[in-house]
Amino acid sequence: MLHSILFYVFAAIMFGAALGVVFSRNPVHAVMFLVFTFFNAAILWLLAEAEFLAIVLVLVYVGAVMVLFLFVVMMLEVDIEAAKRGLTRYAPLGIALALVMAIELVNVIWLRAEMPVGSGGFAATPDGYSNTKALGAVLYTEHVFAFEIAAVILLLAIIAAITLTMRRRPGLKVQNIAQQVAVRAKDRIRVVKMDAEKKQ
Repeated sequence: MLHSILFYVFAAIMFGAALGVVFSRNPVHAVMFLVFTFFNAAILWLLAEAEFLAIVLVLVYVGAVMVLFLFVVMMLEVDIEAAKRGLTRYAPLGIALALVMAIELVNVIWLRAEMPVGSGGFAATPDGYSNTKALGAVLYTEHVFAFEIAAVILLLAIIAAITLTMRRRPGLKVQNIAQQVAVRAKDRIRVVKMDAEKKQ
């Protein structure tokens, strides 16, 4: 009973935080709401006895990816008006996708309620069971090729991101290391001699 109450409480908090991500006008606030959403999702993983997935969600997404997003959003000059125009333009598609996902969730919950007791749900884990060991055994045996393909795709994404940031575009501020090293003090400082002025 307590397990179900905690699940619905944290699920409702996560749903509210997700709405804050969508409807927040400040991009920094949206990123903070997303961090809060991931944190509550990690708590739900803990309730499902998936401790490894919960800690990975906190360390990877909350601790690394979202912090990186936060710094990028804070350093970039985000055009709020352009973002609002894009939101209104893609609003029908977003609403349609949200309705489809809501219908799927309702169907899953309805089918779960119709299932006989004991036919589904989480099975009790024995003492000494490690979901990290079980996940690693499945990941590196049955799904090793999918794991390697995902690693290659992530490597390509890193290379593409670096390539996009290194391209030449108007208004891009870049460093010229050779010019900085070859600079001379007399080229940087100019001494101007002028007569002293008397205060009135």
